Amino acid sequence: MKKFGFVFPGQGSQKKGMLSAIAAQHPVIKSIFDEASAALGIDLWAVVSEDADGLLDQTHITQPALLTASVALWRLWLEQGGALPELLAGHSLGEYSALVCADVLSLGDAVSLVHKRGLYMQEAVPAGTGAMAAILGLDDEKIQAICEQQAHGEVVAPANYNSTGQTVIAGSVAAVERAMAACKEAGAKRALLLNVSVPSHCALMLPAAQRLAEDLEAVDFKTPQVPVIQNINGRVAKNSEDIKANLLKQLYMPVQWVESVGCMWDFGVSQLVECGPGKVLGGLIKRIEPNMETFSLEEPENFVQTRTLISQ
Repeated sequence: MKKFGFVFPGQGSQKKGMLSAIAAQHPVIKSIFDEASAALGIDLWAVVSEDADGLLDQTHITQPALLTASVALWRLWLEQGGALPELLAGHSLGEYSALVCADVLSLGDAVSLVHKRGLYMQEAVPAGTGAMAAILGLDDEKIQAICEQQAHGEVVAPANYNSTGQTVIAGSVAAVERAMAACKEAGAKRALLLNVSVPSHCALMLPAAQRLAEDLEAVDFKTPQVPVIQNINGRVAKNSEDIKANLLKQLYMPVQWVESVGCMWDFGVSQLVECGPGKVLGGLIKRIEPNMETFSLEEPENFVQTRTLISQ
C-alpha cells in the first residue's frame, strides 16, 4: 500500500461559493462552518456564499474561512471512512489547518487565532506600502543575493520557496520593484507583482508576530495525533512549544514548501491529497516532485474519486 499525506492550502485559494456543491450533499460541511462561525461571531458560510463587499478577500476573513473549509473537508473524509494520512503539511495559513486536523488545536481556538493573525498582519504594514512578487526561472541563491543588493535599507527577501523555479519575494514596495527589475536582468523568465494586501513572511511582519505571541500563549496546544511538517524548516514538529515558536517565526520567515514536500517524499509518501478549495498546491507539488501523485477533494466527484484511488 502506498503512503499518502494531506496538504492544506493558504491564502489565494479562496473563492466565492467554495465547497457549495459538496456541502449540498454532505451536512457535515455546513455544520463545521456553523461551529467556526459560533466561535468567531461571524457567519462564515454567508461570507463564503455571498462574498458581500469583497469580504472574503480581506485577510482577517480569508484566513478563518479557508481554515474552516479545509477542516470541513477533513471531517468529511473521516466521516466517510477515510484512512489517516502518514503526514500533514499546510502552506502558510494552511499550517493552522493541518494543526487542527492533527488535534493540536481546537477549531474554535484556531479560527480565533487566524482571525487575529490576519488583523495583525494588515495593521503591521499600512495599505499600499508592502508588496509581494513571484520570480520565475531564477535560482534561489541569485534571488537571495539580489534581494540583499536591492534592499538599500528597506525590506525585501524571499518569502515563499513554492516550487522549483518559483520563488515569491516580499517587502517594501520600492525594494520589491527594484529586486524584480534586477531579477529580470539576471535572467528570470518572469517577475510578477501579486495581488495581495499584505507582504507576508518577511521582516515587516515582526510586529504582527509580537502581538500574536500573547494570543498563542493563551491557547492550549496538544501533541499532534498525526505528524505535522512545519513551514519554516520543512521538518516534523516535535512538541507543542516548538510548534508555537515556529508559528510565530512563520510570520516573518520564508515558507519552505519545497523542503516540506521533499520531507514527505523522504518519508516514503508518494500520494498527496489537497484538503481545501482549488488545486494550487497540486500544481506546485508536481513541479517539485514529478513522481508524486496529487489528488483534490473540493468537488463531489473528486472527493469520491480520491477516496477510491488513495492508497491502492
